[in-house]
Amino acid sequence: MLHVEFVHAWLSARVSSERGASLVEYALLVALIAVVCIGAVTFLGREVGNSLSAVGSSLN
Repeated sequence: MLHVEFVHAWLSARVSSERGASLVEYALLVALIAVVCIGAVTFLGREVGNSLSAVGSSLN
C-alpha cells in the first residue's frame, strides 16, 4: 500500500503544478502588450505622417 500512496502523491504533485498556468498568463500578457504597441504605432504613425506632410507643404 505504501507504493500506491507514493505514486499517488507523486502524480498529484506533478498534475497540480501551476507552471503551465503561469506560462499561459505570461503569453497572454505578451500578446496584449504586442497588440497595444501595434495599435499605438499605427495611430501615432498616421498622426506623425500628417504633421510632417503639413510641415513639408508649408515649406514649399
